[in-house]
Amino acid sequence: MDKLKITGGNSLQGEVFISGAKNAALPILIASILTSEPLNIFNVPILKDIETTIYLLNFLGVGVHKSNDSLILCADKVTKTEAPYDLVKTMRASILVLGPLLARFGEAHVSLPGGCSIGARPVDLHIKALEKMGAKINIHNGYIEASTTHLPNKKLIGTKIFMDQVSVTGTENIMMAATLAEGRTLIENAAREPEVEDLGHLLIQMGAKIKGLGTDNIQIDGTSSLQGTNYNVMFDRIEAGTYMTAVAAVGGQIKLKNINASKMESIIEKIKESGALVHINDDQIEVIKSGDKILPVNIRTGVYPLFPTDMQAQFMALNTLADGPSEVTETIFENRFMHVQELVRMGAKIDVKGNTSFVKGVRNLEGANVMATDLRASASLVIAGLAAKGETIIERIYHLDRGYERIEEKLNQLGARVERIQ
Repeated sequence: MDKLKITGGNSLQGEVFISGAKNAALPILIASILTSEPLNIFNVPILKDIETTIYLLNFLGVGVHKSNDSLILCADKVTKTEAPYDLVKTMRASILVLGPLLARFGEAHVSLPGGCSIGARPVDLHIKALEKMGAKINIHNGYIEASTTHLPNKKLIGTKIFMDQVSVTGTENIMMAATLAEGRTLIENAAREPEVEDLGHLLIQMGAKIKGLGTDNIQIDGTSSLQGTNYNVMFDRIEAGTYMTAVAAVGGQIKLKNINASKMESIIEKIKESGALVHINDDQIEVIKSGDKILPVNIRTGVYPLFPTDMQAQFMALNTLADGPSEVTETIFENRFMHVQELVRMGAKIDVKGNTSFVKGVRNLEGANVMATDLRASASLVIAGLAAKGETIIERIYHLDRGYERIEEKLNQLGARVERIQ
């Protein structure tokens, strides 16, 4: 099993191209189920979760072909409406096939999903919303069994859906299902994340009638069919934030390319609070950190546009080196502090009470053998390893490969010393 060996102490210098967003690409690829015509999707990152999605789509009968820097997907010969456990267990986003399969084919048999062990991410929201749209749904032997065969024309029926908890995948699933439903669907308390917007823009290009993207009220008027199109996946704001946090921790000057700074304002403001300089120019962000002093940054995660939970672990790594105490409060997932014990192994001083971690900055971290427990925890350990004295070995980096494209190559291009070992 692969590991990362990081020799700390180098500042970061140079340019890095930010890849397409994993959390946008996954639902965009799955949206191919909604049409029999080809989708040509550009800027798709090369990640383990993308591979898993392609395997799942292939299993269903969706043709997937790589052409230059794009993926061409065509669901004109879908042969199955089942997403089995073996293909779903490693990635919670697999639940997103439920809405499209049900909307276009009138049935779906989808295993309850797996993924990172960072807390409960219930599928109840998806199920209740689809039931409100008329679907019959049963949970049996670990599978969601859904059908619309009893409905007129076997189609979902548009309705008003209030999401009693803001859910990105819940919003995306209902958006996709509603594009082929009869009548109007109104999603209230919808997720506002840029990745949800990106999916919405794709669906509109496919012929969907959607209003309210970027707000918490999204309106979808169903249509009889959708068409193929070409689409460019948005940049990965979490990958960008991770590199920004890394240079804030170790010092240096980097320029991130392929960026829309307006989509990551909460991250940029916290980077500035830590003492780094941030310059924004068109589709680029430059981050400059000189001197040893890192200012402590209090973090409280929340739904967009608040500070993203996917950046909490990285900022905790930064705070371990800050000149003073800080508090990191997690409001999204109840089990997302598993990186704390690994950071402590490297010399960090962190006390967890409930959903808040109290961090007392130390002068230096020390290299150690640590273990990644989830995707973003992996990123926090990389940042800690870059800043630490000596050598850090990070085990179980398959988590990292789920969400960061060629991370060791990109870091080495910036002057880090990172090696993938067995």
